[in-house]
Amino acid sequence: MKLRRKRSRKLRRLPRLKGQSVSKLIPHIITVGAACAGLTAIKYAIDARWESAVIAIVVAAVLDALDGRMARLLNAASDFGAELDSLSDFVAFGVAPAFIMYFWSLQSLGRVGWIVALFLAICCGLRLARFNTNIGKLPPYAYNYFTGVPAPGGAGLAILPLIGTLAHGAPILREPVLVAIWSVIVAILMVSRVPTFSLKRIKVPQTATVPLLVFAALLIAGMAGAPWLTLTVVGLLYIMSFGVSVLTYRRLKAEAERMHGERAQHDDAGDDEDGDTTSSSPMLRTVE
Repeated sequence: MKLRRKRSRKLRRLPRLKGQSVSKLIPHIITVGAACAGLTAIKYAIDARWESAVIAIVVAAVLDALDGRMARLLNAASDFGAELDSLSDFVAFGVAPAFIMYFWSLQSLGRVGWIVALFLAICCGLRLARFNTNIGKLPPYAYNYFTGVPAPGGAGLAILPLIGTLAHGAPILREPVLVAIWSVIVAILMVSRVPTFSLKRIKVPQTATVPLLVFAALLIAGMAGAPWLTLTVVGLLYIMSFGVSVLTYRRLKAEAERMHGERAQHDDAGDDEDGDTTSSSPMLRTVE
């Protein structure tokens, strides 16, 4: 009996296994899935399966939108997850679109086409690096904006000529020179300082809830009935939103600078008043 009690005590004293729960790994699994979707898009591009390649990029974008929210929901955010997310974004939204556009059109330009594809991928990587270094450093009025076009948006814009061809069959959209120029423009937009809307932090007013749900229903119906036309329209609307985002950002920046200037003037006025009161005190007059 004594031996059994000693053994039971030893077993009770054994430390519990340390590690993360399965729920904490769900965001990482989603991130890896996005990377796999990007790599699968490259495989489809090599096989000239353009529709499947576009669908793989769309799947990667959906998974990329989910992993961050799942991490916050499950309280599983970590430095490892942030680095893994950046690597996944570079593969899915930098390397994959570059390969797709190269095999679809740019390879007709030879070395120039490959240089353009490299430029597109590298600019996406630079955009992600700048995003990681700017976390927590932006002014309050800039929280609803990205600096430059985000990686998923840049990938969608990069393959927009391919999507337009699938929607309308216009052969001019596949012209290598035009595709090269468009790819360079998209790459520059990703590393530019152009403010673009960040849908992650925008709050929807109560009055806009029903119209937004109606728009979401139309979008889902369009994706089911005419996916390529719907994606083309979404891409064009996204480009049109750049003008609105620039105007609203400049207005918020000007308002913040005006408030900062008024506060500085108020502080200076307060300091002057304190100085006048001190200089006119009877004690100082007596000392003088």
